Amino acid sequence: MKKLFSSIIIILVIGMVAGCTNKKPLNEGEKMLKERIDKYALTEIKYDESLLDENQKKVVHKLFEAAQIIDELFLEQVYYKNAEIEKELKGATDELSKLKYDFFKLNFGPFDRLDHETPFIGTEQKPKGANFYPVDMTKEEFTNWIKENPADEKDFTSEFTVIRRKDNKLVAVPYTEEYKEKLQKIIVLMKDAAEFADNPTLKNYLLTRAKSFETNDYYESDMAWMDLKDHAIEVIIGPYEVYEDGIFNYKAAYECFLTIVDPVESEKLEKFADYLTEIEENLPLPDEHKNFTRGSESPIIVAQEVFSAGDTKAGVQTLAFNLPNDERVRKAKGSKKVMLKNVHEAKFEKLLQPIAEIVMDKEQLAYVTFDGFFNHTLMHEISHGVGPGLIKKDGKETEVKKELKETYSILEECKADILGMYNDIFMIEKGVYTKEFENEVWSTFLAGAFRSMRFGINEAHGGGTAIIYNYMLENGAYEYDSETEKVKVDFEKAYPVLKDLANKVLMIQAKGDYQASKDIIAQYGIETPSIKRLREKLEVLPIDIRPVFQIEK
Repeated sequence: MKKLFSSIIIILVIGMVAGCTNKKPLNEGEKMLKERIDKYALTEIKYDESLLDENQKKVVHKLFEAAQIIDELFLEQVYYKNAEIEKELKGATDELSKLKYDFFKLNFGPFDRLDHETPFIGTEQKPKGANFYPVDMTKEEFTNWIKENPADEKDFTSEFTVIRRKDNKLVAVPYTEEYKEKLQKIIVLMKDAAEFADNPTLKNYLLTRAKSFETNDYYESDMAWMDLKDHAIEVIIGPYEVYEDGIFNYKAAYECFLTIVDPVESEKLEKFADYLTEIEENLPLPDEHKNFTRGSESPIIVAQEVFSAGDTKAGVQTLAFNLPNDERVRKAKGSKKVMLKNVHEAKFEKLLQPIAEIVMDKEQLAYVTFDGFFNHTLMHEISHGVGPGLIKKDGKETEVKKELKETYSILEECKADILGMYNDIFMIEKGVYTKEFENEVWSTFLAGAFRSMRFGINEAHGGGTAIIYNYMLENGAYEYDSETEKVKVDFEKAYPVLKDLANKVLMIQAKGDYQASKDIIAQYGIETPSIKRLREKLEVLPIDIRPVFQIEK
């Protein structure tokens, strides 16, 4: 019997070795691509389905189908050749093509979002204006057209039009026309989901949003989204963020967050909404520039992400969102902050803790905590909704994002991170947090800064964080030890230096000062020697997570 057992073992081992040797080793090109894919740690994102009744589960699955079409829409917005590339790669069976297709899906196109949009398929650089403008259109051509045709300005700068050439002229085409076929499918699914929605405010949002996809006007449905009450399903779907438009930051990309409300955690955070007026009053900004006209409803919700789609899923994953961006809605109702707790938990465990162990001074490592991480994101999102929004420049009513153009996204993310810490300290003064939490605020952000900067200094979040890090380092609030290659916070200097930077950034926004915005990014939003060295040390770690959603199984 022993002999027979030994023979079976030998046969199994030989079989395993044969199986291994039959697998063709990766060539250099395949290895490099796999290494880039592996920078995203595969992570299952689970949600508690028991929080939903049977009708709510049906709503979620209809919205999941709609979100999958959002993925298709965003793919079309990113690059004019995406459909052609996807068709070529989808059916391929060789290893290199399979890896290319995997990375293509992750990046929503043939450009590595972590490597300055470097192409990994073909040689063409990503058009700065993505697929929102003709690929050969220059910034000057667009601005000259508006100067010569002022009646076209509103349509040309609209978030919901693409610019195309027709008879050698530039024309603005509404999203409703450009993406009509896909939008019609989404409309049907939204209406189907509404049929199962027992909550009247959710039903209203789904129906008004379906109508928005037909009219190209999102105001009514954004207002309806702000009015969601006593709801288990928290969903937002449509064109929102303008980061993909690298020419002007005018054009909105399609995205979807499909989440369910975490009722216990959301209740804990409701108290923060009561402080919004005081937060605005406390900004280090002259009163004439403070924004007391934004609505004060501004609910805060903690949710479990079920699925994300489009712009928010491309490359680096979003921890939270603060919408809508429409200043008219913000003036009437404020904005809603949604914190994705299951995504926070995944990122803290797989990314932030390992980063802190490499970059932080040992004495301050204990101050890097999940609460510090989660609360900073909360205050970051709250801070998007305070400060200058609608402003006056040269006697004309305008918006910060219109005046700062392509610099807006970096400076706005920088502002939200600065005020995230600044307002955390304010909450300590108000007794919402304990005094002991202050060191966690400073240390957790510093460790988290390297998580953000690893996404790329040219990316909005990474660039904004680089401005803070370099300014704090230059002014003694951060210290870098070149021998130990570790960073730490000077807890005495941190607050006054941060307050000074907050004033500078807020004043750039309040004045709509495009040149000053360009200057501060050029001076501080760069890879300095200590950033470069610490980023190199972090190359052994994944850059971000790559979600595998429970609902997809």
